Amino acid sequence: DLNFAIIDDAVDMPNVRSLVFKENEGSYLVGILAAMASKSKKVGFVGGMDIPLIRKFECGYVGGAKSAGATNVIQNMTGDTPAAWNDPAKGGEIAKTQIDQGADVVYAAAGGTGVGVLQAAADAGKLGIGVDSNQNGLQPGHVLTSMVKHVDVAVYNAFMDAKNGKFTFGPEHLGLAEDGVGYAMDDNNKSLVTPEMQKAVEQAKADIISGKVKVHDYTSDNACPY
Repeated sequence: DLNFAIIDDAVDMPNVRSLVFKENEGSYLVGILAAMASKSKKVGFVGGMDIPLIRKFECGYVGGAKSAGATNVIQNMTGDTPAAWNDPAKGGEIAKTQIDQGADVVYAAAGGTGVGVLQAAADAGKLGIGVDSNQNGLQPGHVLTSMVKHVDVAVYNAFMDAKNGKFTFGPEHLGLAEDGVGYAMDDNNKSLVTPEMQKAVEQAKADIISGKVKVHDYTSDNACPY
């Protein structure tokens, strides 16, 4: 007698709406911004728990960064247990190691661990990239952008559809075209993103929505071609 909505997974049941996001598309966009902002053309990625969902973020980011001229994307996961989501100290250590290897922009897709990544990047005078929500304000002037997932909108819509008798079941794949993912711009990062960068990322967004550019989904084959 109940309707359910599940986030970040698909359950094939007649009373479940599965809200699945195209994190690879949003990550592709922030990868472009990372490569264009990078002076060394080396950028970093710090993931949380090593699971296919986080590899999906990583692969999209690598694709976007390399499309915009990055020569190297240094990639590390924090761990293989749920503790990897909430270890800011370890996140900071990994970010410092990547910065020592030449990365000057580091993207964190690691839950609470990412707070340490953004802190380490700011402390080193480099740039971080936030995830899920707009984290630009955590280290103002040192967070290039954030890859936002509009989980709030998807959940709100699920409740409203149920309230209005319009609840539908099955998978909802929410990407750029559906405004399910995107990148954050506000007063905290507007000085970091040049008009040229904004133009390039908006063009890429349009090309992904139109189908001209296809961003690989790691979870489709557990591989990343970039």
